[in-house]
Amino acid sequence: MRITSAVELAGADELSLAYTPGVARVCEAIAADPQNTQHYTWVPNTVAVVTDGTAVLGLGDIGAPAAMPVMEGKAVLFKQFGGVDAIPICLDTTDTDEIIETVARMAPSFGGINLEDISAPRCFEIEERLKERLDIPVFHDDQHGTAVVALAALKNALKLTGRSAANTRVVVSGAGAAGVAVTKILLEAGIKDIAVTDRQGVLSSVRSDLTPVKAALAADTADNFGRSGTLAEVMEGADVYIGVSGGTVPEEIVASMADDAIIFGLANPNPEVHPDVAHRHARVVATGRSDFPNQINNVLAFPGIFRGAFDVHATAITEGMKLAAADALADLVGDALSEDCIIPSPFDPRVGGAVATAVAEAARRDGVARR
Repeated sequence: MRITSAVELAGADELSLAYTPGVARVCEAIAADPQNTQHYTWVPNTVAVVTDGTAVLGLGDIGAPAAMPVMEGKAVLFKQFGGVDAIPICLDTTDTDEIIETVARMAPSFGGINLEDISAPRCFEIEERLKERLDIPVFHDDQHGTAVVALAALKNALKLTGRSAANTRVVVSGAGAAGVAVTKILLEAGIKDIAVTDRQGVLSSVRSDLTPVKAALAADTADNFGRSGTLAEVMEGADVYIGVSGGTVPEEIVASMADDAIIFGLANPNPEVHPDVAHRHARVVATGRSDFPNQINNVLAFPGIFRGAFDVHATAITEGMKLAAADALADLVGDALSEDCIIPSPFDPRVGGAVATAVAEAARRDGVARR
């Protein structure tokens, strides 16, 4: 990636406008009314892509310098699929307070903050505290981008298999950033019977080892249906499996699911249930990989979400905006809906605009739009 000027500097006149003395007039206008940054600078169309390098892809804690290629790649995707300018920022600290303070101090230079590849559970606190402190969109894509696309795909998978949200039983394997966000958005979408599992089994109040985040999740999910125990126990008869954890689910456990099951194995590069195994026992299969049908790819969501938020100068990204993005993605499939097509392609030219429009409309409904 690289940064280029939006105007040509062909001579002294252009130079005097782009820099001194002309630039001083813009500085004075912004000093008189800080909202003029929205008209005369790059701020309203620029997002900071911020990481501390502690949870990079499937590579784990590889440090801030090694995370830069992923942040650059993310910036390229922002521009390609949403027309949003993005600046990659790798912070040389893993201290929660230091990250929050650094991002908050940088915030006047940006229209939004995209948090990326920050390990759980720190990522939850960092996002929440920045959302409270800043009046611009703050979005942890590992959580919410995954959740939006997964919900969109699941809506179409449920339609294809004749299920309703209210009567669907879901198992979410993984209680990290993506697992928590996927579960929360499914609850918002009306799916209530959810069991979330980690390495020790189902998150439920009978366990004494739960973090505050996991305890809250247990109260909203398995506790309401009296579910506890192992992954194998809750998988029996389940309609949907969503894997965001890595590891491998034995085939005999997969075989115990309900008829016409739905399996999303989203770990990369190795899905929790390989598609060859999944297809023997499920009707609809999705992965996070591009070499199988139905790729759950965050690029379907985050560029359009920020585009829509920026278009209305939103102060935040709300749950309603995320749900609207998921609905827009699901609706784009239309008559092409089939077992191998439950989500549009990232290269479908309609995606960015459809998501942005839906998000902007939701921002107005939710009262966070400034125009």
